[in-house]
Amino acid sequence: MTSPSYDDQNIFAKILRGELPSEKVYEDENTIVIMDIMPRADGHVLVLPKNGSRNIMDIEEADLTAAIKTTQKMARVLKKAFNADGITIHQFNETAGGQMVFHTHFHVIPRTQGITLRPHTGEMEDSDKLKANANKIRAALEA
Repeated sequence: MTSPSYDDQNIFAKILRGELPSEKVYEDENTIVIMDIMPRADGHVLVLPKNGSRNIMDIEEADLTAAIKTTQKMARVLKKAFNADGITIHQFNETAGGQMVFHTHFHVIPRTQGITLRPHTGEMEDSDKLKANANKIRAALEA
């Protein structure tokens, strides 16, 4: 079975082109990192490769390498910024695998022992809280 092709009208493609707003916390030549607007924990970010791919099945190796390097960098930064006990990294593929936006991305979520992830309710986080968490991440990146 072949997977559907990449749709350049997905929400992350539009964010990458500047057509939709996002709270960006990091960018390099190959990736950007934005705040998840429906975070499962404070500091939840998304790592996006700049080149379009649907998911891990069709991403170019160089783009995957860049994305995982940025994911590792953000895991370290989030652990520091949120004094986290650990980090959860999610990466979903196709609808049956839980993927909702069909642009390869990694969820990086700071975790505190004994606190469960919030459920994915579809409710957006307060923009002031997102900005405050983004500022914590930016400060940790600069330190």
